[in-house]
Amino acid sequence: MINHDEWLIVGLITSPQGINGKIKVKSLSDFEERFTKPGIRWIQKETESPKKLQLISGFQKPGKESFVITFKEIKNRNEAEKLKGYKLLVKVDEIPKLNKNEFHLTELMNLKVKILENNKLKIIGKVVNLENEKNNLLVIKLLTNDKEVLVPFVKEIIPEIDIKNKFLIITPPPGLLEL
Repeated sequence: MINHDEWLIVGLITSPQGINGKIKVKSLSDFEERFTKPGIRWIQKETESPKKLQLISGFQKPGKESFVITFKEIKNRNEAEKLKGYKLLVKVDEIPKLNKNEFHLTELMNLKVKILENNKLKIIGKVVNLENEKNNLLVIKLLTNDKEVLVPFVKEIIPEIDIKNKFLIITPPPGLLEL
């Protein structure tokens, strides 16, 4: 299990790329250098301890939020295939400092989702995932029916985020939560 007090998930290893051990990573970060600048990186499968690897190189796929990276220790496609599903991590103490009211997307995970109903805030679900290949979308699991809905991550729909108190408020347009 990932200790979110120590680690921040910045990418998801999705597949091998080619036959020479290159790996495709879906980015959950705004900091491109995490995938392109050589140095130590950490990967983890959900139930294992983080493993240290040496990033040699990486580049962003044109028009995508994914990168192709090369680790020194991964020599071929078979080794790369074994890393599918691993998370790319950074230590929390190595996270760049953000300005006030800024946060890392992964900090939205497990936040309670509230909606204003009859002038009172009501919890309707929680953030269970992020979809960000083309647009940033929050996957929200509703309490009423366990259904998952996609909510665009835009200020008009999500006007308030309170990381410290672990909730966000949404103002969905009619029908969004019924899709």
